[in-house]
Amino acid sequence: MAERSERDLRTVSTATNPDGDARPLSKSMATHSILRSAPARPAGKPEGFSVVGAALPRVDAYAKVTGEERFADDIFLPQMLFGKMLRSVVPHARLKRVDCTRALALPGVVAVATGADLPVRYGILPSSPDETVMAIDRVRYVGDPIATVVADDELTAEEALSLIDVEYEPLPAVMSIEEALREDLPQIHDNARRTNNVQKEVHLVFGEVDAGFAEADRIFEDEFFFDGNTHAPIEQHAVVAHFGADGKLTFWCSTQTPHYLHRIAAQVLELPGSHVRVIAPPIGGGFGGKTEPFAHELAAGYLARKTGRPVKICLTREEVFYAHRGRHPVKFKVKTGVKSDGTITACHLQSWLDGGAYASYGVATTYYTGALTTVTYKIPAYKFDGCRVYTNKPPCGPKRGHGTTQPRYALECQLDKIADALGLDAVEYRKRIAVDPYTTTVNGLRITSCGLRECLDAAASATGYTVKKGKLPRGRGIGVAASSYLCGAGLPIYWNPMPQSGAIVKVDRGGGVTVFCGTSDVGQGSNHMLAAIVAETLGVDVMDVRVCAGDTDLTPVDLGSYSSRVTFMAGNAAREAAVNVRQRIVAAAAQKLGILPERCALAARRVYDIDHPDDQLTFIEAAQAAEAAFGTIVGVGSYAPPKLAADYKGSGVGPSPAYSYSACVAEVDIDLETGEVTVEKLTVAHDVGRAINPAAVEGQIEGSAYMGLGEALMEEWPFRAGEHKIPNLLDYKTPTSLETPPIHAIIIETDDKEGPFGAKESGQGPLNPVIPAIANAVADALNARVYSTPITAEKILKAMDAAAGGVLRLRKPAPVAVAPV
Repeated sequence: MAERSERDLRTVSTATNPDGDARPLSKSMATHSILRSAPARPAGKPEGFSVVGAALPRVDAYAKVTGEERFADDIFLPQMLFGKMLRSVVPHARLKRVDCTRALALPGVVAVATGADLPVRYGILPSSPDETVMAIDRVRYVGDPIATVVADDELTAEEALSLIDVEYEPLPAVMSIEEALREDLPQIHDNARRTNNVQKEVHLVFGEVDAGFAEADRIFEDEFFFDGNTHAPIEQHAVVAHFGADGKLTFWCSTQTPHYLHRIAAQVLELPGSHVRVIAPPIGGGFGGKTEPFAHELAAGYLARKTGRPVKICLTREEVFYAHRGRHPVKFKVKTGVKSDGTITACHLQSWLDGGAYASYGVATTYYTGALTTVTYKIPAYKFDGCRVYTNKPPCGPKRGHGTTQPRYALECQLDKIADALGLDAVEYRKRIAVDPYTTTVNGLRITSCGLRECLDAAASATGYTVKKGKLPRGRGIGVAASSYLCGAGLPIYWNPMPQSGAIVKVDRGGGVTVFCGTSDVGQGSNHMLAAIVAETLGVDVMDVRVCAGDTDLTPVDLGSYSSRVTFMAGNAAREAAVNVRQRIVAAAAQKLGILPERCALAARRVYDIDHPDDQLTFIEAAQAAEAAFGTIVGVGSYAPPKLAADYKGSGVGPSPAYSYSACVAEVDIDLETGEVTVEKLTVAHDVGRAINPAAVEGQIEGSAYMGLGEALMEEWPFRAGEHKIPNLLDYKTPTSLETPPIHAIIIETDDKEGPFGAKESGQGPLNPVIPAIANAVADALNARVYSTPITAEKILKAMDAAAGGVLRLRKPAPVAVAPV
């Protein structure tokens, strides 16, 4: 994985030692690169930290490495039943008959449910509720649930599925964007307002677009295609549901959004919200694939209530491919006008999204393919046309970088073409047109801190990009790309005036601290982040903090682990709650010490006089004094983003309290005989605001780079006769350790004024520049460009053949067979 010997230690964080003193980390302790951009700290930030900035083991690491951690599928309850779902074997058909008589007669089968038992329509977005738990009158893709069986054991439930008789009336299948735009094929979802399978159209114009193109010295027009792919987490989706004697339903579920599951379960199962509890155990990877309620979860809840016994359903790997809600396949047309020096005068982006059979997050995804175009580079005039269609494939939704990964690939590839055509250094060109901190984009998005130029400088310097670009032997290449991403969506999925995240911090008489928050730790380290922020605020060791997360009965609401929102939003809520506790502890300690409260400092499990450090109380003594003075020591905090949406329809998608920035340099070696691409090294610099835990940030950067590598070179979403060709991890290719190159992670700190201790996101943003950086490196190696993902050996050989014939590019993908939306 990452080459630790190559890490850039030019500037390391001070006052971040685990011991709590304010000295630089030694080389042996620093395991990452940290570069700061000026100003290092805005007013009001403390100069020294004890926990924040220290590369510490995560608070949950010990349970995970010893096998003590319990995931959803590890939960077993007395008298538990096991569920299996019968799924459609045809892509599109009317259901004429579903007969479960023979299945119910099988010994060991306890109950069966079909679509008629759960007719309430739902959807993660309130604007597009087009799903039922199981199909009622029509199936819309291979894998669409039809019935659920629960039995005494898993094998019996599996056998019972073969005894359910289903009669289909096949309908023509719609399997591509082009087919979905036709008017002579049946609608997947009846819509009297349309004659085709378009779900959502978006048309936005900002600034004087026509005048911008008229002003341009050069206009570049290109078409790109980004193939769909899936999340491939280690943990498959799993749920255990229990309906108690008190009439209350409890879920233990591998979900990134316990609050949203709680809302929709109450709606679909027609229960009071106060009678539904969702507990999110540790999640074995999500990447967006567990961010909405799934059919198996709701079916388990229904059957637990029907049978009076706990029900477990764990999806097989093949079922995960069908349920996945993965990355949309997207076609793009990109038109950009520039002056002779590369200054952008106007941009027109068109996107067509293959959404699969149901809406999922599709309305938001459609906007996201265009909304953030202006957050990376200065674009004075911008037009966006987006179109999402239904097809008879598994529904697509959010995957790491939700909706922004595909357009970033297209835009960064075209930007490299512009730089080459104008004879500009691609890094210096991007720096010149990069957005400036504390500005507003043409479509009304507010930029706060921005380390994009620093990211580009760091990645280029670490790789010698300028020296290598265009000068390597044929077959070897180097490429660069940059990107931006949200630190949480500015608006919740269901609009309301309430905070997006809440937290409670409690201090007990023994010095223990507990933070309660509704977040779901999907492996990204959010539990450690909460513990570190609270520990830093209260001056205790991070291991003194216990985190109670993801339990809708015990914790305040947090909207979930999506849109890279947890550090910024839940972190701010936890910080506020801890500050409320700190104020009472400081007040009581100051009275004991006979000093003013502003002279109290908290660190190393003590409260002391900053003028006379020997005058001190232990944290336990101070906490007990505070409880004696004020009663139980509990602090409450919440976070609601500033109101950032503009005054046009669709402006609710794109605003964020802050944006992170990233740059990647990829170095490749291509076998000119076989077309095989080997990525020799990936260097990714990421503006994280401030690294709460640099080791965790580094891990997120490396994980993002790994995922981008797979999407760039091997991951695809092929169908034949309506059926997924490779719904397993044997045939669906992701990089192994053998294909994963050295990854150099560089942390850029800009200290965002609104982030908790200056922090921004690091979980999704670092992925976005990786794919176009690899594509640009391939173009540098071949002097020819591949215009679609994944960049396979077959496409490489075609590109080489085309270049040998005097054509400097691979043939464009077939244009969308309709007038531009």
